[in-house]
Formats: sequence, structure tokens, C-alpha cells
Amino acid sequence: MLIKGYDVGPLVPGESLLVHPGFWSNYLLAMCSDGGCAERPVPEWFGEDGADVDALSEVLFDPEHWPVFRVPAEVGPGAVVIYRNLDGDYGTDYLLTHPGRSYAEQIASWDGDFSGTGLTWRELTRIADSPSPAAEDVQDTATRFLLLLPLLTDPNVPETASARLIAALTAVGAPQDTASLAAEHLLAHLTRRSRHDPAWTSPLSGS
Repeated sequence: MLIKGYDVGPLVPGESLLVHPGFWSNYLLAMCSDGGCAERPVPEWFGEDGADVDALSEVLFDPEHWPVFRVPAEVGPGAVVIYRNLDGDYGTDYLLTHPGRSYAEQIASWDGDFSGTGLTWRELTRIADSPSPAAEDVQDTATRFLLLLPLLTDPNVPETASARLIAALTAVGAPQDTASLAAEHLLAHLTRRSRHDPAWTSPLSGS
């Protein structure tokens, strides 16, 4: 699999992994951990268990196969999420794709913490809610939303953000009561992170 603009790693389509138990804990659980949180996050918040997480982590973090999750939009920029499985340099890279460009642009990474530029709430939901029906990629809007969630770098999310996140988590299998808990922790982490960088601007600003 080739992605112009990202010329490293043995990339493979990862979309089939999204329905496997353990995926969302691998992808989001670390963002539930925060110095201000009294409760220890656990996979059960996502309707999963430790065995699910361990089994899928062997696939997600395989140095010989770097899973790629494509989130194009019908109109405007889309995104690509890549598990960067370099030996000693594991992380997740986030790319934007732009109409009219043949290459993707890396804008951010997650290496135990977030670095780079992110998206506003409006930009994130626009991409999530605009699947490209002609493409072979992630079509489900709840799944798209959750894949893009780590890119949220907006200190001013709307009051409806929590309900939107809870609905997305329950749509992918999280129990209702623990989905609320996970959403609370995720939004606390993401909005706190945004306030720490007053110079932040979206890579889509002015475009």
C-alpha cells in the first residue's frame, strides 16, 4: 500500500481491524489517563477486556505491517491515521489529504503525548460526517469521528460534544454507563491539552 507524502513503513489497510474487540482500548485508552483523573481507565469502559487489548495490540503494533485507516471526505480535506511501528519508535501519525493534491500532509503524531497541529471541533465533525461513498475506506460516521478524535485541539467545544462522543462510543460497543465515563475523561484530556497551547492554529485555517 502506498501513500504519497508518507514514504516510510510497510503500510497495509487496517479498516478490517476496527470491528475487532480491543481496538478502541488500544486507540483511546491512553487519552483517558490524566493527572487530574481519580479513576484508573480500564478496557471495560469500551466494552472490552485486557485479553482483547493484548491480542489486538500484537496486530496493531506489528513492525512488519503498519495498519492504515483512511477517512476521506466527500468534499474538502480528509484524513489518514497510520500506526508507525518502527522498532523503538512506535506511535500514531495523522495525515491530511486535500482535494487536488496527489500527496498527503502529516500534521500530527501521538507518541504517548500529542505533537503537531490538530482540528477544531467543526472541522473534525465535518470530516466525520462526510464519508466518500466511492472510496474503500471508513464509512461509518461514529467510527470516523472516534478515529479523528485525537486530532481535537479546540478549547471551545460545544455543549453537545459530550453527547456526540457518548453516542459514538456506544455505537462501537461501549456500555452506556461506562461510555459516559470514558467521554468525560477523553474530553477533559483533550480540552485541557488545548488550553496549554495558546498559539495553536488549525492546519485548515484560512483554507
